[in-house]
Formats: sequence, structure tokens, C-alpha cells
Amino acid sequence: MISRRISRFSVALVLLCATACTSTPTSAGKVTLGFSAWPGWFPWQVAQEQDLFRRNGLDVELKYFDSYTDSLNALSSGAIDANSQTLNDTLASVSGGAQQTIILVNDNSTGNDQVIAREGISGIADLKGKKVAVEQGTVDHYLLLLALTEAGLSQKDIELVPLATDAAAAAFVAGKVDAVGAFAPFTTTALQRAGSRAIATSAEFPGAIPDHLVVSRALAKDRPEAAQALVNTWFVTLDWIKENNGQAIEIMAKRGGVSVGDYRSYDAGTTIFTLRQNIDAFTPGVTPTHLNHQAGQIADSMVSTGLTPNRPSLDGLFDDRFVKAVQK
Repeated sequence: MISRRISRFSVALVLLCATACTSTPTSAGKVTLGFSAWPGWFPWQVAQEQDLFRRNGLDVELKYFDSYTDSLNALSSGAIDANSQTLNDTLASVSGGAQQTIILVNDNSTGNDQVIAREGISGIADLKGKKVAVEQGTVDHYLLLLALTEAGLSQKDIELVPLATDAAAAAFVAGKVDAVGAFAPFTTTALQRAGSRAIATSAEFPGAIPDHLVVSRALAKDRPEAAQALVNTWFVTLDWIKENNGQAIEIMAKRGGVSVGDYRSYDAGTTIFTLRQNIDAFTPGVTPTHLNHQAGQIADSMVSTGLTPNRPSLDGLFDDRFVKAVQK
């Protein structure tokens, strides 16, 4: 298993491509888009196989990363133009000096990020003094910290074993650690250990783990037509998946290295956002459904738990003009 000042005329042209889905490549040009193993990002594979990028006027080099961390580093270093990543991981990159902008909410994790423990461990409080494997500094490390805090513990109360998510799940199955923080499809691997069970999931922390299309600020500023075409393609792809669900599930399950049945089991744990939910999320507010509020909460948590020494700036982090320009 493998490892989550465009002109008015140009806007009209891009939106026409998104609606009619019959155009040939246009001036939007070429974009390198990264993604990794997460159900909310596998629709990009569908877009590629069904030629939906080109039909929406964009030449995309879709780059799959076996390691999610490698995809984060690729965007931060400028090796790719856009990436699929979580809010907290984007904030971590920004805190390190990366210039990145979120232009789309793919989904919210509603159960597919999990802390899974061996037999005999019934809750987070039982992790005290135990070995827990997790990919340090990324989304499931954040989930683990949230769960520990809720249980009255901190990272100092456990023995953290830093491993890439695929290796962490494998170590757990092999009995080398007592628990693991992982996201689907690696949760399927981890749960192969006899007697194991999830003792905390993202469903218990609504809105804490939104997943996004993130682009370099240079792309959003200098090539807005390309950013718009990416966003348009996403919503055209969701429509295609809805109309061709069986074929789409086969494509996405193959990309994830799991069975169709396993992939369907991820459905409730990943809530794909509609266009309306995107617009609402980008709208400033004071609840977990609003990205500005959630980003502030995450930024404070990152500092208090030592994930970053400095609170990342939220200036320029969100750009809602692209989802607002989509016509459906």
C-alpha cells in the first residue's frame, strides 16, 4: 500500500471551460500539482485519467508522493506549484517562511485520521508511558496532541516514535509500538493488528483537520488563470464522480492501493466540501467551520505544544476569489 488580476475576458473563458468541459488547452499553461495518500485528494487521479484538467484549459503534471512530508517539502522549496495538504501542515510551512496560499477546501477529516492502539489500551489516558509512532510535525501528530490534551496529558507523558506514516503503521502491526497516529488508507494497515482499535479520531474534533489545495503565492498572484482552472477542474471532477461513481471508486481505490470495499469504508470519514461549503468556510467567522478561526486555534496550539517556536502569520493565507468565481 502507498502512502494526505485576471482579466474579465480570461475569467469568462476559464469558467466556460469549467462549465462546458469541452475545451482544448489554453493560456492557463502548465502546473505541477502534488498529492499523496488521502481519500479527499484521490479525485485528482480521476481528473487526470478522465482528461478533465486539459478540458478545463490546463496542462497539469500530476505528481504523486509516496511520502506526504516530501510533498510538503516540494511545495515549500518551489519544486512544485501546488499541493494537497492540511491546514495545520500549511501553517507549519508558513511558520518556516514558505509563501503559500489556500485556494480550495477539498474536505474535512471526519474520522479517517485516527490514533489506533493495541489490545489492552482502551483510551488515550492509557497511553501514558507507552510507545506511540507518528509522523512528527504533521497532521496526525497534531491529532495526537489534541487527544492527549483532552485527556489531561501531554507529549511528555508518552514515548514518541517519529516515523513516516506508512512506516509507523507497519511498526504498529509488527508490535514494535503500542499505538500509532495514521490517516486512511494507512489506518487499514494498522487495524490488521489483532485486537487493535481506534481510541481517538478526527470525528471527535470537528473542523480541526481541513484539507486543501495550496499553491505558491507566486502562482496565485502571477498566474491566477491557472489557479482558477485548478479550482474549476476540482468541481467538474466531483460532478463526474457523482455521475460515474463505480468507475471513480475503482480509480481512487487503485491509487490508494486498497480494495474497492475498503475505499468505500472511508466515505463517512472524509466529508468532501461542496462549493457552498467552500464559500462559507472562507468567510470569516468564530466557529470551527470558519477557516480563519480554525487557523488561529491551530496556530496557538502549534506554539503551545512546541511544534513551532513562532506563531505563523495568517496574512495572505486564504484567497477565496477562485471558489467565488466558479459557476455551477
